[in-house]
Amino acid sequence: MRVLLVGGGGRECAMARLIARHGHELAFTHDNPAFSRWGRHVRADSVLEAAQESRSELVVVGPEGPLAAGVVDTLSAAGIPAFGPSAAAARLESSKVFTKSLASRYGLPTAAWRVLRKGDPFRPEVGWVVKLDGLAAGKGVWVCENAAETASAVVAAFAARPDAEVLVEERLVGPELSVLALCDGKRMVPLPAARDHKRRFDGDEGPNTGGMGAIAPVRVAPGVLAACHDVLQRAVSGMAADGVPFVGVLYGGFMLTPDGPRLLEFNVRFGDPECQAILALWEDDPVPWFAGAAQGRLPEGAPRFRDGAACCVVVCADGYPASSANAPIESLPQDSEDLFVDQAGTSDRDGRLWATGGRVVGVTGVAATPEAARSRAYAAVAEVTFAGAAWRRDIGC
Repeated sequence: MRVLLVGGGGRECAMARLIARHGHELAFTHDNPAFSRWGRHVRADSVLEAAQESRSELVVVGPEGPLAAGVVDTLSAAGIPAFGPSAAAARLESSKVFTKSLASRYGLPTAAWRVLRKGDPFRPEVGWVVKLDGLAAGKGVWVCENAAETASAVVAAFAARPDAEVLVEERLVGPELSVLALCDGKRMVPLPAARDHKRRFDGDEGPNTGGMGAIAPVRVAPGVLAACHDVLQRAVSGMAADGVPFVGVLYGGFMLTPDGPRLLEFNVRFGDPECQAILALWEDDPVPWFAGAAQGRLPEGAPRFRDGAACCVVVCADGYPASSANAPIESLPQDSEDLFVDQAGTSDRDGRLWATGGRVVGVTGVAATPEAARSRAYAAVAEVTFAGAAWRRDIGC
């Protein structure tokens, strides 16, 4: 099948590798240097033009921005199947207030919350979680330890977006879990659970980032996972009942509290870097699953995944998330059956590969156990060489 992939980061590298492995003809809207191994870059003024120029039979959308902007609506109107939600359904990620309202209507377990608008009186007495309502590339969240931090975070949120709504919610305690599922508007098919690490530094210290690494699968009690799956299915059913069917990947971020799983947020696409860990284990051809979802008919059963575990470690610029890298890459490890290197923030300068992003590459190791997968990934991370290369050392712990 002719497939157009939208996006140019590490997540899209992992998707491209898996799609190409099964013999599909790939085209890309972005010019990531790694993509030349698997297909061609289509220069066009829009995704629709790129799809038409490449005669694509399916468009797979990676990032949240185009989804929130309505790229799937545009493609659908032109008769081109697209894997991803409509702009209306993408509000599950583009509006945290929308998600909280859906959770209230359909009884999805979540933290207590309220919405603030600029000028609203708010005097916190404890630490809250403060979130900008809208897309923020994983960085519009402040997890506050006390009332003073909460007050400062609210000020910072409104300084960033004076006209936005700000969500403040109860701070929950427990390990986090990422549970993703393929959806066709009616049915959801869960994928292996993962756990990502958002904070920049070891020990979950420092600012939130787009993601510093992930491990999959995460072993939890069957009842816990079943509860998370139930939340995803009820969300899909609720969206269908509201006349806004959800198609694509629904990503539930959960906190595993002493009272059971609580929904933290929804994303409407593969997480980055959860995608890299999950797809490293995926064995089947993904295109029938992506196309089936786009056409409202997921295949029966579930995709097959290899035994074992995968650990993805992100190598970033030392100043990330405040700044990006700008240095030639001296060396990278090579892909193998148990190691995958996904370029996220790189560019080609006169035939030489440069680190030019905040998150530069993701290195994913696969092995029989989580501990061995971590060891494989970190051994390869040591081979990534450019000025200012940095990474966390506790991914998967």
